[in-house]
Amino acid sequence: MSEKNRIDKQQARRAFNRAADTYDAAAELQNEIGDRLMERLDFIRLQPRRILDLGSGTGMFAAALLKRYRKADVIALDLAERMLSRVQARGGWFRKPQCVCADAETLPFADDSFDFIFSNLMLQWCTDLESTLAELRRVLAPGGLLMFTTFGPDTLMELRASWEAVDGYTHVNTFIDMHDVGDALVTTQWAEPVMDSERITVTYRALPALMQDLKHIGAHNVTGGRLRGLTGKHHMQQLGEAYEGFRSDGVLPASYE
Repeated sequence: MSEKNRIDKQQARRAFNRAADTYDAAAELQNEIGDRLMERLDFIRLQPRRILDLGSGTGMFAAALLKRYRKADVIALDLAERMLSRVQARGGWFRKPQCVCADAETLPFADDSFDFIFSNLMLQWCTDLESTLAELRRVLAPGGLLMFTTFGPDTLMELRASWEAVDGYTHVNTFIDMHDVGDALVTTQWAEPVMDSERITVTYRALPALMQDLKHIGAHNVTGGRLRGLTGKHHMQQLGEAYEGFRSDGVLPASYE
């Protein structure tokens, strides 16, 4: 990945810390995708003792995993400490997720620490996918399971194309193609990787609502090639005009792969 498109981890941490209080109200899409991932567990015979919720955010799925696997310990890991403060309110009196603030690319766990790793929409924030997958393989016990979702390159394609009509900066994070993710799994020696792709379109009456949603979940642009400083009113007007070219049936689409 070029330096222009590389994720700035410190900027990402700050963005997610700022979004901790607004995330749950704006994360309808993220929750829908996570729910679909949880539904896959209905078809898998698994009784884990230790579960890692990798990139837990505010802990919605850490709590769901506690409920599903009542004999398991669930560790919620996130880069943003303020997200983890919300996790601590999850669960019951006697069973709550354990919280660890760390980077997924350098996990603070011993080899073979977990029977199950669950990760919903986190891997796209890693700077080196292969090294991250190797790290996950290290901490997963033999016979364990990794299940994850991540975004593909067609995600927010309308917003990306509209910004490209305005200036030469990167305004939308770059997402890795599914086939490259599959290749990375093979390269890092995961057994029997299974990949599939789904597309979801979210619609908005006006562009500011989309921009606000991205801000409230902490998912705005944190690439190295981003514009430093505030975006001017003229550029925002140009962006809105370009995005109008995608309007259909009275609404603006935002695509997610």
